[in-house]
Amino acid sequence: VDPHPPMFVAQAHSFRLQARLAISLSWIAGYTNILTILICNQVSSHVSGSVSQLGRDVAEGAWSAGGYLTALLAAFMGGAALSGVLTETGRARKWSSIFVLPMAVEAGLLGIFALLVDYNAVGELQGTNAVYWLTLLPSLAMGLQNATVTRISGGRVRTTHLTGVVTDLGMESAVWVMNRARHVRSATAPGAFASGWRLVLLASIVGSFGLGSGLGALAFDSFRAWSMAPAVAFLGFLVAIDLWSPISPARSNKEIGGDLHDALPPGITIFHIATSARRFGRRSRVPDLTVWADRLDATVRVVVLDVAGVDAFESNTLLALKFAAERLHSEGRTLVLAGVDARRYAMLRDAGVLEVVEPSNVCPDLDLAAAHALSLLEETGAAG
Repeated sequence: VDPHPPMFVAQAHSFRLQARLAISLSWIAGYTNILTILICNQVSSHVSGSVSQLGRDVAEGAWSAGGYLTALLAAFMGGAALSGVLTETGRARKWSSIFVLPMAVEAGLLGIFALLVDYNAVGELQGTNAVYWLTLLPSLAMGLQNATVTRISGGRVRTTHLTGVVTDLGMESAVWVMNRARHVRSATAPGAFASGWRLVLLASIVGSFGLGSGLGALAFDSFRAWSMAPAVAFLGFLVAIDLWSPISPARSNKEIGGDLHDALPPGITIFHIATSARRFGRRSRVPDLTVWADRLDATVRVVVLDVAGVDAFESNTLLALKFAAERLHSEGRTLVLAGVDARRYAMLRDAGVLEVVEPSNVCPDLDLAAAHALSLLEETGAAG
């Protein structure tokens, strides 16, 4: 398995990739937040405290302080809005990695903040309140990051604040303990990892945020002028990794110009995955097929997934196929796999995929899979 998986593709992330992304970005949020506290005496990664302070300032008639806090809140919200604009721009232009742009902009914002921190450290910033207005940049960046990660994870993960994370951790802990007592396997959702893995993720986010705060404080004490540099460099690294090896989309037969789409009834749909070769021998990756399955039209009863273009059946690929099959089965649908040779069939069997997908629903070529799908649809009486 690639040690540096791509990270910023819409709804493409498996649980493992989402976890790596959340843990990676939560330490950046903790790092940034502690530096804005130490430098500017104000938090930037969340807005709860700022809203409380704003209420107090309005009640006391402290309009100058209230105006600053209003600007801080607007910056965070503006970052979230900017994330949506950048994401939709990438989608409209059909970029394979549509979340690279928001993360690159975040790196740019934090880079500017780093330069201004250095500028302030050498005494070049003028005005008694200039240092406080520095927080608008990291607040904008944190709003952008939080919205982007929320979009990637389907609303399951936040990285810039811990209130919701700790709340989920408490609830999930209770569920996990109760299910352990009953000796049953629990899942956060059909086709997802067991709640124990969800607990690990939530606890890791809390730990990563705290680690980032500690590292930020240490950097501030050691090299104040360039204390933001490590976070900016790490964000740049994540963006570079995704640009190097993005995740491939699952494309319908109609999208690629195939003629089977028009020949089959509406109850059947065909999708293709191709992990094409890229620069330096790197290849694109298989998307999160569980989320792909969630987005299928409700009228579809049989789904044909052509995996002939997938160059390698890695552990993530096999896991994605199993989870997608579980999702479809829970909805009364059937998954048919096409493009599976004898070697791949053995890998599917060893990975437990054939415990969910009937062996008869695994076909060596697309035409045979389409014919088999039509037969399955007719058996359900839904072909008409």
